[in-house]
Formats: sequence, structure tokens, C-alpha cells
Amino acid sequence: MSDNLSLGWEEWVGLPGLALPAIKAKVDTGARTSALHAVAVEPFGTEKNPQVRFIMHPDPADPSIEVICSAKVIDRRNVTSSNGTAELRYVIASDIHVGGRSWPIEISLTNRETMGYRMLLGRSALTEGVSVVPGESFQQPLLDYAAYKKRRTKKTTTKRPLRIGILTQAPNNYSNRRMIEAAEARGHVVDCIHTSRCYMSINAHKPEVHYDGKALPRYDAVIPRVGSSMTFYGMAVVRQFEAMGVYCLNKAGPIGQSRDKLLAHQVLAAHRLGMPTTAFAKSSHDTKGILDLVGGAPVVVKLLESTQGKGVVLADTRKAASALVDAFRGLNAHFLVQEFVKEAGGSDLRCFVVGGKVVGAMMRTAQAGEFRSNVHQGGTVKKVRLTKEERRTAIKAARILKLNVAGVDILRSDTGPKILEVNSSPGLQGIEDATDKDIAGAIIEYIETSVPNILRASAARA
Repeated sequence: MSDNLSLGWEEWVGLPGLALPAIKAKVDTGARTSALHAVAVEPFGTEKNPQVRFIMHPDPADPSIEVICSAKVIDRRNVTSSNGTAELRYVIASDIHVGGRSWPIEISLTNRETMGYRMLLGRSALTEGVSVVPGESFQQPLLDYAAYKKRRTKKTTTKRPLRIGILTQAPNNYSNRRMIEAAEARGHVVDCIHTSRCYMSINAHKPEVHYDGKALPRYDAVIPRVGSSMTFYGMAVVRQFEAMGVYCLNKAGPIGQSRDKLLAHQVLAAHRLGMPTTAFAKSSHDTKGILDLVGGAPVVVKLLESTQGKGVVLADTRKAASALVDAFRGLNAHFLVQEFVKEAGGSDLRCFVVGGKVVGAMMRTAQAGEFRSNVHQGGTVKKVRLTKEERRTAIKAARILKLNVAGVDILRSDTGPKILEVNSSPGLQGIEDATDKDIAGAIIEYIETSVPNILRASAARA
């Protein structure tokens, strides 16, 4: 540092790495270690990657403003306060910004709500070229707490270590392993939570999710990877996380809407998105009418709860279609009958949407003698270039169903793109193999920009 920096006994400083753009600090050369106000201090991470999360109230006059901070723990240290009380504190590192200059400092975390300043700047933070003028204050430009009320954008988002939970029944599958890998590479901590082992304390004051005998810690974000067999219970768990104020990548309502194929088709049709002509009925006397509505055989019959191509059958003739419809109805199963789009040639498009953008697309083609193109049914995949209309259709479908992450399956037909279905827990292996793109990284990056740092306490509890 070539220029000297003079500080008064009180100064406005910023800790941008902690999403704290403006703090009024007391400069105290009598104290060795700097201190920052912190409540709800919670350690997380592993022995090799220890992290700590805490809440900071930067404005002493407005405790409703909460900033959620997290950082790597560099030490736990006994610190003696000005009144002679020793306290074991977490110590973190952060760059301090003051007077147009930045440098790294160590900061201990402690509750300073009874103190006049939310931060104390100790002598160890006064690096070379920084001096203190004891009788003066605010030698550097003044800041303002209004900084916490500015609109949050992707450019102003502060990257911080996050504690992320993946709600799943298959923690070791490809998709979960890739998201764990991508998250840990960016400094986050990830826990896999078995959906079926969760149970909930439902109340107005302190909603909790319990797991293996104790309440789960607070997560910054939860990624729901709810299997079709766990849809009902999984949605209840996701709703509970939402009630706790946890950011959920896809919320329970949109998950349920996408899983209900009939409802999803009705919603998408109401927004004039193309899809195969679809019929649905309950009465056993409606078989002929159902087939007539979709233009006759061949038709595709699919269970409402079908996934990965299971429960989806092609009927080539009207006789076979009638028998199949009657058989499904005899089982008291809910199902749809759809026109068969022959010109698609046994192929469909999987468009992977993250945060309103298509981050990857592939063409899935059925193996010989099969019409289902799902990878789980032996289909092959390859990278594909989408048309503008196909891209717009995929993005619009995800937006209409309010899904932040979605796999939108589209058929190429003579009349334009037709949506087959929208998946709220799309797998990553096929799309990453086909496109050679880091889709898992795109999901984690979107979570980073979506998890709030600064919020109003009253809003968080609403």
C-alpha cells in the first residue's frame, strides 16, 4: 500500500465478503482482535472444512434488518472483553473495505447488541500505512444503512458458503453425486436427507423438520429430489422447509402441479402451449369417445403417475387401444390418452431449464422396436440445437409451472413443438453426457444467486 490511510476513533467500514456494505465501527487500539456482532451463531461443515453461519443486525436502530452471513472458520480463540470477561469465540477472515481500500483482517464473532457499535476494529487489523487519529471521527467517507435496502441483483449478490440439503431417497445416484461435487467445489457444505426418515413438528411459532431423533439444522437451501413414489410425503416435507424460511429450489406447489400430468396439461393448455391432443375420462362408456377425441389409433396411454417411461404404452390399433383403456379403467387407475405424433420418429427433446434459461438440450431416441425414448428405457442421447420456438416453449412451460429447475420434454411435430411433460426432478447424467456441460454447476450457481443474504426479520417470520 503506497498511500497512508487515517482513521478516526469511529469509522464507516464495509465487509463485502459477508454482504455487509455499511457498518459503523469503533476503532480501538487497546483491543487486539476485531469483533463483529453475531447472533444465532451456528457451526457447520466438516473438520477439514469448518464453516460458521450467523445473523448480523447492522443497524442498532432497526433490528428488523437481518443479514445472514457465513464464512470459513480459521480459529476458535479465547478473547477477553473490555470488562474482563473471557469468551471462546469463532474467528473468521474477511476483507475490510474503508476509504477506497481493502485488506484482509481476522474477526471474532460475539453478541454486541448491548454495545454502541456493531463492530470493533482492533489493532491487529491496522495494517501497514493505516494510522488512527484518536481525537477525530469519520476521517473517511460516510456510508449509510440505506445500502441494505437496495434491490438485490445477480451482480450485487455476495457469494458465501452455504449449507445445502438434498431431499432424496437415493443419495448415491449420479445426479446427487454431481450436485454434491459441484457444491463442494464452490465451498459449500451438502447433506443428503432421506425423505422418508423426516418427520415434522407443525406449529405456528417454531416449525421444525426432525430426522433420526433430532431437529435438523437450518439449511440455507434445500434441493428437492423427490421420487414419484414419495410425492405426497415429499411435498409435505418441502412445505415444512418453506415454513421454516428455507429457500427451496422448487417449491412444493409447483412440484405437485408438475407431477399431476392432467393438471399440468390443463395449465399449459390454458396458456396456449402446444401439446399432443389429450383425452381424459372416468366412465367405462367413454372409450370410443376418448379415442375419437385424439384422432383414433395409434394412441399413447399413460398413467398419471408414470415416470421414466414406466406406465406408458403405445396402442397401434383401435382394438388394442380400447382393450388397454378398459384394462386401465378396470384397475381404477387414472390415465391419459394422447395422440401419437408419428413424425417425431421415436425421438423427443429434453430441454433443461435453470432459472428461466435453457442451460442444455439433448435429443433422446428410442431403441429399435421401442417408442419410448427415455434413457431408462434404453434410449440414446445426443446434443441438439434448439430452434427459437422450442427454446421459448421450454422456458415458458417452466415459468408457467413456477419451476426454477425443470426438464421440459418436447416433440418435434409438423405443427411445431409439442410438450410431452415437465419434470421437476430431472436427471443429470443424460444431459451432461450429451452436452458435456456442467449442469450441476449451473444449478448450484443459481442457488447462490437466489438464497437471500439481507432480509427483514418480520418478513422472514411471516
